Amino acid sequence: MRSSWWSAARESWTDALFPARVVLFAALVPPLLRLRRLLDLPAWVEPRRRALLAPGPGDVEALVERIDELLIACRPAVRTGCMVRGLTLYRFLRRAGADVSLRFGVGTIRGDFAAHCWIVYRGEPLAEDHDPRPLFTETWRIEPAGELP
Repeated sequence: MRSSWWSAARESWTDALFPARVVLFAALVPPLLRLRRLLDLPAWVEPRRRALLAPGPGDVEALVERIDELLIACRPAVRTGCMVRGLTLYRFLRRAGADVSLRFGVGTIRGDFAAHCWIVYRGEPLAEDHDPRPLFTETWRIEPAGELP
């Protein structure tokens, strides 16, 4: 009996800390990127614990919306940009059990060099205003378990 009470208490406490964990992680992305080698990034961003059951598409969309709301609400403490958003979404979607990857690409927009990163879920970009694949040539990705392509 104690174990079920403890599990319920722990889940609600974890859920209560979710906004703080998201904001803290996102705020630490820029300084930590300066200290990490690119090849070390997958091991750093992949969560140690993941949910046993994968969330459904509706749950994934709801989680993305919640994380985006937190990132917007905490500006300027949390920097804007695809790198902070992409790494934060990847970390917390993977922790929730979603099978996502983080893609990085380069291209040109109106003749100027541009770079972007985006989340891919079920083979399609997730929560992007426009499909980035025609504009950016994929150069690198972070996949589950930190596997490199």
